[in-house]
Amino acid sequence: MAGRKQTAAIGGRQLTLSNLEKVLWPDDGYTKGDLIRYYQNVAQWILPHLKDRPLTLQRYPDGIEGPSFFEKQAPKFTPMWVKTVRVSAPYRTRGTATKIDYILCNDEPTLVFCANLASIVLHVWYSRVESVDSPDYALFDLDPFECTVRTLANVALELRDTLQQIGLEPLVKTSGGSGMHVVIPLRAVYTYDAIKQFGEIVARRVAQARPKETTFERVIARRPKGTVYLDYVQVGRGKTVVPPFSVRARARAPVSMPLDWSEVEALARKRNPDPAGEFARWTMKNAVSRLKREGDLWAGKRWRPARLEPAIKRAQKIWK
Repeated sequence: MAGRKQTAAIGGRQLTLSNLEKVLWPDDGYTKGDLIRYYQNVAQWILPHLKDRPLTLQRYPDGIEGPSFFEKQAPKFTPMWVKTVRVSAPYRTRGTATKIDYILCNDEPTLVFCANLASIVLHVWYSRVESVDSPDYALFDLDPFECTVRTLANVALELRDTLQQIGLEPLVKTSGGSGMHVVIPLRAVYTYDAIKQFGEIVARRVAQARPKETTFERVIARRPKGTVYLDYVQVGRGKTVVPPFSVRARARAPVSMPLDWSEVEALARKRNPDPAGEFARWTMKNAVSRLKREGDLWAGKRWRPARLEPAIKRAQKIWK
C-alpha cells in the first residue's frame, strides 16, 4: 500500500484509501496502512463483537502523539452502503433529546472505512440495536493504580470466584492498556440500571474479601496506591467499551486481548510490577498469530448468555 490515495475492492465495495504511508506510531513506525491491514486480518474475529452495536470512533489523524477526538455521529461523507442507526443520546441539548446516527460496523468494508479515518480505537455499546436498552453483557473494569500485575490478577480471580459461587461463568480480557475487563454474557432482557445494581452487589462482595487491594474511589488522585479500582458503573446507556481486538493508541500498538483464566492464574504468580508492560505483549504485530493458534476465547461455547435471577437467588442464600 503506497501513495497518497488508492482504490481498493473490499467485500464487493470500492473504497478510496488515503495517506496509507502516514506514520501513526512514531516510535514503532506503524502506518495507517498497517492499521488497515491489521483490522482486515482480524475482521473475522472482531466483527462479531462489533455487529449491530452503535459505534464510536476514536480518531488520531496525526498519530498517537497528536490530538485525538471521539466521533459518534457518522461523518457526512459516510458511504451510502455503510449501515447506521439513529439513536437518542443519553443527554439533552437545550432541553431537546439529541439524535445521533451511529455507524454499525457489520462487515469488512465498513471496518476498513473506519480504519481509513485513522480510527485507532473502536468503542461499542453494551447493547445491540434490536435490544438497544438491554445490554447483552455486564462488565467490571479493573483499573490498577500503581499496583503490580500480581495484585491485579488476584483481584480478577477473586471476582471470577465470586461470580462462579453463584453459578455465573465470567470471561476476561486485557483492556489493551493497564487494566482488565471481566464480563458476564447475559440474555438481553435486563435494563442498564438493573445490571449496574447487580454489578455493585458483586463488586462490594469482592471488596469485602480483598479490602486492602481494592477501592471504589473514582478520583484517581485519591485512590490508595497499590489498589485496583472496581468500576461497575461503566455499564450505562450510551456508555461504551473497547471490544476485543481493538488497537489502543499506545506505544507498540497493543490490542485488547481475551485471556483464558489459566493465563490470569499465571499472572498472579508473576513479579512484573507493570500491568501495562505485561499486557503490551499482545500487539497489532502478533495478535493474528495468537488468534490463528488459540481462536477467539470469547466465542463459541464460551459465550453462554445467562439469566441473573438464579444467580441472585443463590447469592441471597450464600452471601448472608
